Amino acid sequence: MAGYSWISFTTDYGTFDGFVAACHGSIARIAPQVRVIDVTHHVPPADVARGAAVLAQTAPHLPPSVHVAVVDPGVGTSRRGVVLTTPGGLLVGPDNGLLIWAAEALGGIQAAHEIRTDGTVSSTFHGRDVFAPAAARLALGDKIEGPEINPDSLVRLPDPVVTLGDGWIEAEVLTVDRFGNVQLAAGGDMLSGLGTELMINASVSARRGSTFADVGKGDLLVFEDSAGHVAIAVNNGRAVVVLSVQPGDIVKIQGR
Repeated sequence: MAGYSWISFTTDYGTFDGFVAACHGSIARIAPQVRVIDVTHHVPPADVARGAAVLAQTAPHLPPSVHVAVVDPGVGTSRRGVVLTTPGGLLVGPDNGLLIWAAEALGGIQAAHEIRTDGTVSSTFHGRDVFAPAAARLALGDKIEGPEINPDSLVRLPDPVVTLGDGWIEAEVLTVDRFGNVQLAAGGDMLSGLGTELMINASVSARRGSTFADVGKGDLLVFEDSAGHVAIAVNNGRAVVVLSVQPGDIVKIQGR
């Protein structure tokens, strides 16, 4: 099995404690020559959907890698640890839906294997004791250990709500970034039939554009973001505050 020069690392561990460093150490002890790209460690705690979205939107832009992701509220339970093989790399993490969207973004799941653990690992820190070491060994080209499993048996997150109507779209809020921009699950191509002047949730005026400067300071912009999703921003402001939404809420955009 060919190896990888890169490991990407995505978690909800934060950077105030030593959790991330311990995982880096687990990798370095096994594969010191392999380089690690930290995608983010600030996924909101236990927010599997947010972690899945960030990983899926980032992984295709990275070099071929072993992608380790740990947002794992079920750590220590009967949930499986898995390795997913895709045309664009390997994915390592818990079987809780976290890896599926990224696997699809990397070309689809070609094979899936369960990671088997023994009783010597911590029941609450599989990132350090299970997933990071597994990723390091895979990066070195080691064979995937553990039984092959049916990809249809993998846990999947519910599909986000997206509805297209005559002159309107409704879509679930997928993520909110640190700038307060609201990303919807709808693809950017769904904006094509809505015109330029828009209403959001039948109460807030917005304009369709392509850059933040297409609207005045403090005004709402609807645009296709860098990940190909419909997004809502405020020029020099925070759309999440103006709209009072959070991930999982439904937003309706219609022409006016």
